[in-house]
Amino acid sequence: MTERDYNLLGETGRRAVETGLASAEWYHTDIPRKEMKALMRRSDQPAIANTALYYGLMVVFAGIGVALWPSWWSAPFWLAYGALYGSGSDARWHEAGHGTMFKTAWMNDLVYQVACFMIVRNPETWRWSHFRHHTDTIIVGRDPEIALMRPPAMARAVLNVVGLPDMHAGLARMLLNASGRLAPEELTFVPEAEQPKVVRVARIWVAIYAATLLVAILTWSILPLMVIGLPRLYGAWHFIMTGYLQHGGLADNVLDHRLNTRTVYMNPISRFLYLNMNYHIEHHMFPMVPYHRLPELHARIKDDLPAPSPSILHAYAEMLPVIWRQFRGEEVYLRRKLPSGARPYREDLHAAALGQPAE
Repeated sequence: MTERDYNLLGETGRRAVETGLASAEWYHTDIPRKEMKALMRRSDQPAIANTALYYGLMVVFAGIGVALWPSWWSAPFWLAYGALYGSGSDARWHEAGHGTMFKTAWMNDLVYQVACFMIVRNPETWRWSHFRHHTDTIIVGRDPEIALMRPPAMARAVLNVVGLPDMHAGLARMLLNASGRLAPEELTFVPEAEQPKVVRVARIWVAIYAATLLVAILTWSILPLMVIGLPRLYGAWHFIMTGYLQHGGLADNVLDHRLNTRTVYMNPISRFLYLNMNYHIEHHMFPMVPYHRLPELHARIKDDLPAPSPSILHAYAEMLPVIWRQFRGEEVYLRRKLPSGARPYREDLHAAALGQPAE
């Protein structure tokens, strides 16, 4: 397998900038301007209902869990609370961070700040990290959010199901930021004027976690940590399961989201936790379309996209053999088949971005 340098400060990233592969023009399905404006129209009502249900369920499950503590009868309620806390927060920091969840700006910001705390992702850092992810999706050396690299780190991938590496990295970065510093990689995408905000947020978070830990010690009980902190570990499984499907096993260094991103049909519960991000090609192609309009966008452009995976299980059955071959060092990836009437990938533009002659 060709050696890949995923370091944002490495030679691969610099070469991507020099060749035009970074911050490049991506393929978009043609949609009339008037229709696109209608799809991008934001609304508070769907998100208010979704958010009220989401946090309402968290309060109910945590309340029952506390009431039944320490009986094992509380376990199902803590498991449900954990899935909402540790996985639902991933989708909500993401959508609110795009500013498309609500029409009202302060509502987006409130949900974004709370969800970022729950998933231990600094809201100021991740705002810029995710902007880079959309600008340079799965461009090696540029995208800071590549979950499955080539070859994949299998032990880390498995341990992330229970949140261990991700949570450890989040807490370590929180402490680093609270000390007044940013990691070298963060300095490549966080504007200098925004860096003090990163430090301020981290210090507030450290104070909250310290207070929670102090209460747990004084009461000689892990119950406070069951409400704040621990659900980020045992509840991470769903967002990891769905997150790996976003780009796992697909092409890197291409300028067409149809080739490096996957859409998967999912059950209603997963779509609630995931805020319709299973329509992931659609989201990457048109990131300003609100989550509740993605099914409509999918129906509009599906004839220009690869066939969606019909289920989570089907998607993993397709992806895992490829991931295993990559782990063994083979230079393979899933080649997406476009519908017969779809516009083909512009190999000439891709070759030009890489500084290569078109075949």
